[in-house]
Amino acid sequence: MGKTTTAINLAASLASAERKTLLVDMDPQGNAGSGLGLRKDALHGTIYEALIDGRPIAELIHQTELRYLHVVPANPDLTGAEVELVNAERREFRLRDALRPLAANYDYVIIDCPPSLGLLTLNALTAADSVLIPLQCEYYALEGLSQLIQTIDLVKQGLNPDLQTEGILLTMFDGRANIAHQVADDVRGHFRQQVFKAVVPRNIRLAECPSFGKPILLYDIKSKGCESYLQLGKEIMRREKRRAA
Repeated sequence: MGKTTTAINLAASLASAERKTLLVDMDPQGNAGSGLGLRKDALHGTIYEALIDGRPIAELIHQTELRYLHVVPANPDLTGAEVELVNAERREFRLRDALRPLAANYDYVIIDCPPSLGLLTLNALTAADSVLIPLQCEYYALEGLSQLIQTIDLVKQGLNPDLQTEGILLTMFDGRANIAHQVADDVRGHFRQQVFKAVVPRNIRLAECPSFGKPILLYDIKSKGCESYLQLGKEIMRREKRRAA
């Protein structure tokens, strides 16, 4: 349970607080859309068409079960975008340019990135104001964290000087495992205020809900997983309020 689980359930938590939220799926697997109940064979457009064909994103938005949550889905066609964008003009800015006309329509735009660094991920980092990093409480995740932070610094230097780290979210936390506590302590000791208070536990209900096409909020609102993502949403909104003040 990492980036897509967090993207779906954070978006749902913000929408449940009546914040207009748009979830943009930049992962060719298309799990952000299917995890919100969209059938991949019944889409009227995907993010691929905005990036490659210049189709307005407003035409690609799909409604979800939550009134304030919309999604721009992806499908495997997006895999080809990595190749098609190589020689394209303003290739790293395609997503940012596409989202700009919609900025005033939403309180939050959440982008679910692919698992590897490529042109799709660069587009997401160039379009974003900040990066939320889900970190599994396992040893090898720490090595990936340092590499990701280096990548964010490179993007800030070259493509998006305003990019910030929103925070680090500890996920897959198993309170019975010593390594989980060790990783959590190390991350909090090093990054301090950048680590969210919300911690996402290993939770069977969170693992089940994508197969039902529902965020955890609509699948099992009383579960520990749901509690953690609602807490995360509240932290995000509090931080936003402090920045605005």
